Amino acid sequence: MSAQNGIDPAVAPSGTGCAECNEAGGWWVHLRRCAQCGHVGCCDTSPAQHATAHFRATGHPYVRTFEPGESWYWDYRSKEMLDGPELADPEHRPLDQSVPGPADRVPADWRKHIH
Repeated sequence: MSAQNGIDPAVAPSGTGCAECNEAGGWWVHLRRCAQCGHVGCCDTSPAQHATAHFRATGHPYVRTFEPGESWYWDYRSKEMLDGPELADPEHRPLDQSVPGPADRVPADWRKHIH
């Protein structure tokens, strides 16, 4: 597969956490990785929903979970889970990273802020 079909297995992730949340001092529940450009964004349960915002801004159709022990893809266009190729390492967030995270930014009442 190639970036032309929405998946580039050679592109590394943009970081170990949501790019926009890290920049703004926010927090997330789970992470998703754009399969085309490597952007790491937060899931739709997270307050800011940056992974979906990235799709809307770029049109990059596929994300892959960035959670340990998971390997599924999501197609934003068809709204279906899919299988796909392995991507460049690292394939998931650090094992010692809290969920939700990062721990020092998650409010005590975090459940009231999720979708």
